[in-house]
Amino acid sequence: MQNSQHITTVTSAPVPELHQDAQDVALINVVDLDHQYVYRFVKRVFDIVASAAGLIVLSPLFAVLAFLIKKDDHGPVFFSQPRVGKNGRHFRMFKFRSMCVDAEAKLKQLLDQNEVDGAMFKMKDDPRITRIGRFIRRTSLDELPQLYNVLRGDMSLVGPRPPLDREVVEYTDYDRQRLAVTPGCTGLWQVGDRNNVGFQGMVALDLEYIEHRSLWEDIVILVKTVGIVFKATGI
Repeated sequence: MQNSQHITTVTSAPVPELHQDAQDVALINVVDLDHQYVYRFVKRVFDIVASAAGLIVLSPLFAVLAFLIKKDDHGPVFFSQPRVGKNGRHFRMFKFRSMCVDAEAKLKQLLDQNEVDGAMFKMKDDPRITRIGRFIRRTSLDELPQLYNVLRGDMSLVGPRPPLDREVVEYTDYDRQRLAVTPGCTGLWQVGDRNNVGFQGMVALDLEYIEHRSLWEDIVILVKTVGIVFKATGI
């Protein structure tokens, strides 16, 4: 295979152990990302500048949202959750809390109502979402604290969404290639028809992005994301 060095890097990442029957799945040909020096440098500089500016400019909005969330049910303002990032590295992703305080405990009762096939949970009318939560999710305002993750280097503005451990443990070797790059706040899946493509469709879009990513592609995705936010359809 043309990119054996890169594939070795991805498949040896310290992620949860895969199911045995996934070990022999053929891997697609992914470009050697380690040689994209200029792109990765410029992308990181852009992420730092944009996330820092965003955190400063949006700080008044952060204060308003924090007040509304606290007033809604007196629970914590922020929600953090362990996620799997580039090459299987774990980090805590931050969001404005949009669900009830015991949302994680209630998830087990809802798994049989999952509306997406594969290693991902999605439910349109999730009963765990709070009143203010529905608004900030629809407008994608709940995602704003991830600018801090971008500033730290855990995430990029554009890239595959970071999965949960319980999702990664179900990945095949093919799926694990999503972990080849730094995860992002938005990507091809978020700006496309994500509600109809399912998990495997999301993986295909993520791998398409990884193979063809460029500064122009990132800019196009960011512009489309802004449009989606203003339409209040959520990302």
